[in-house]
Amino acid sequence: MSEALQNQRTFALVGHGGCGKTSTAEMILFNAGIIDRLGKIEEGTTALDTEPEEIKRRGSIQSGFAGYQWKKNNHFLIDTPGDANFCGDRPYSLAASDGVVFTIDAVDGVKPLSRKAWAAIEAAELPAVIYINKMDRDRADFDAAFDSLNSSLGISPVLLQYPIGSKENFKGVVDMLSGQAYLFEEDGKPTKADIPADIADEVEVLRETMIENIAESDEYLMEKYLEEGELTEEEIGQGLTSGVKKRNLFPVCIGSALENKGGSFLLDAIQTYLPSPLEHPQWQGENDETRDSSPDAPVACFVFKTLADPFAGQLTICRVLSGTVTGDLTLTNSNTEAKERLGNIQVMVGKEQKPFKGSAGPGAIITLAKLKETFTGDTLCDDKSKFELVRPAIAPQLITFALAPAEKGDEDKVFQAIQKLLAEDVNLTLSRDEESGDILLSGMGQNHIEISVEKARRRYKAEIVLKTPKVPYRETIKGSAEVQGRYKKQSGGRGQFGDCWIKLEPTEKGGGYEFVNSIVGGVIPRQYIPAVDKGVQEAAAKGVLAGAPIIDFRVTLYDGSYHSVDSSEMAFKVAGSMAFKKACESAGVSLLEPLMNVNVEVPDEFMGDIIGDLSSRRGKVLGSDSTAGVTEINAYVPMSEILQYAPDLRSMTGGQGTFTMEMSHYEECPPQIAEKVIKEQNKGNEE
Repeated sequence: MSEALQNQRTFALVGHGGCGKTSTAEMILFNAGIIDRLGKIEEGTTALDTEPEEIKRRGSIQSGFAGYQWKKNNHFLIDTPGDANFCGDRPYSLAASDGVVFTIDAVDGVKPLSRKAWAAIEAAELPAVIYINKMDRDRADFDAAFDSLNSSLGISPVLLQYPIGSKENFKGVVDMLSGQAYLFEEDGKPTKADIPADIADEVEVLRETMIENIAESDEYLMEKYLEEGELTEEEIGQGLTSGVKKRNLFPVCIGSALENKGGSFLLDAIQTYLPSPLEHPQWQGENDETRDSSPDAPVACFVFKTLADPFAGQLTICRVLSGTVTGDLTLTNSNTEAKERLGNIQVMVGKEQKPFKGSAGPGAIITLAKLKETFTGDTLCDDKSKFELVRPAIAPQLITFALAPAEKGDEDKVFQAIQKLLAEDVNLTLSRDEESGDILLSGMGQNHIEISVEKARRRYKAEIVLKTPKVPYRETIKGSAEVQGRYKKQSGGRGQFGDCWIKLEPTEKGGGYEFVNSIVGGVIPRQYIPAVDKGVQEAAAKGVLAGAPIIDFRVTLYDGSYHSVDSSEMAFKVAGSMAFKKACESAGVSLLEPLMNVNVEVPDEFMGDIIGDLSSRRGKVLGSDSTAGVTEINAYVPMSEILQYAPDLRSMTGGQGTFTMEMSHYEECPPQIAEKVIKEQNKGNEE
């Protein structure tokens, strides 16, 4: 097994949306003999984009998986989405990988979203092979795309192939290591040829540059190169392999996935330069535990994706971290302590599950069916040697919508349908708003939410209406007031009597609510004092302006009276509520709105438009910083103005802008905005 594992490769395809990752996966599977024809995204015929929502929108919305063999060696591929709406769980896929094929296209080169993807690769500390796709496209510019790897990502790219021809005339490549030219036949198969005379000099210069870059990454090679002026092909290859695994060098392949041009060269680069699972650094567990990536270590498997299959039920996708896995094993979920019998081990190829032949060692991406208590992020391990992998950090959700059933009374059906989606999408969160009672769904963007709702409708027949959620306004006290709250009710027999004097005053921002009992001499019996407190809190929760909770105030109870027969907790609770409402009228109340801390990243040319747009949303720009052609803008923006910012930003930047936001603080609403909010609230109450 050791030799097989040494030659095994487990990698993720990563890149910005639209760069052709799924087409690249299709080309890889075609060259490996797993599929007999190249599917097309436009026709919905690719092996890995199989969800109806993916076919409809012509793009990946979740990771796809495939196992195949290349030159008798096992490879496991994870095709990750590039759209910002659906790449939130990318850290999980990278945690399951030993290396990456980073894809850009020859038309656009490195885009802002490419930088986001590259930052995730760097955070995971994974070596990468780079693939420049779409060399046959109309506006393809190889030089610009290749140069952008260094200028935008700050890396040392090592060119493995140089293009022969460009755009519609892209017809072959020169292998820079061997100096051999290849022309592509109609089916994309390469055949040997002579280097065209018009590029021979350019190839020679670039080859010298490539050798120098490789030599500089290794002290021994550098000394030899300086002394002798040349390196053998074997030394160049060994130096490059070593540099890739140390993340000093990044080999670059080129081609056209749709035309199957360059597939075999990319597969060879994956096999040659990406590391095996045996070379993976020790796995880091909770409580500072570590685990070797070895077939001889105790079994541990990391669950990095959960899928719902209409026939097989729940499918659990695992990376074998250590040990050797067979179907007759019973493993323990180190998170829940649940025991899980594995059953048949399978490998995914798109939506198909194929039996896994033999036992699965480190690096294998395996599929397990019908596990009952194991979900994404869990670790399955040997009960006698517990291990729990540290879960990767994922980005916070960016947008929240309220969900409502199409028919009244179906709230529980809606909640249960969305709940089922959470198991397979770690970037969705479901909650209920205690103030409004709304069912809230949070995700990475409007598309993410809309497609999740589409899934729920299709799979679970839940008719769901999407609503923009209510902004969580707050109210606060402006001044101080001292008032009496007196409740007296007599209706024959025992009456109700409660009487209290309170002082209401604001506290500092974030001070919360404070109740001070200053009663002396028993003017209000001790057992009734908590009732006054409760009455105040219940009145504050409903607000006085727009039905929003009142925050940051102090109530001091300092006087009152009671009746030995008619007084009760209920009477003092009502008295406390009455006193609080009267005090608010005297002290004055203002409406507060939540401000979000928004961070926007856009190409430099869009900076002016974005700052102008943020200002038009009543935003306060705190600053901006430009690095390598990308401007990062930081601003405070009212939540009400930015609830649906994602599609607007996409429209303004042609899909090149990204943003994150998080709740920052509350500030007083401008009078005209407050008036509008209060009017809408009163109208809703009347209805």
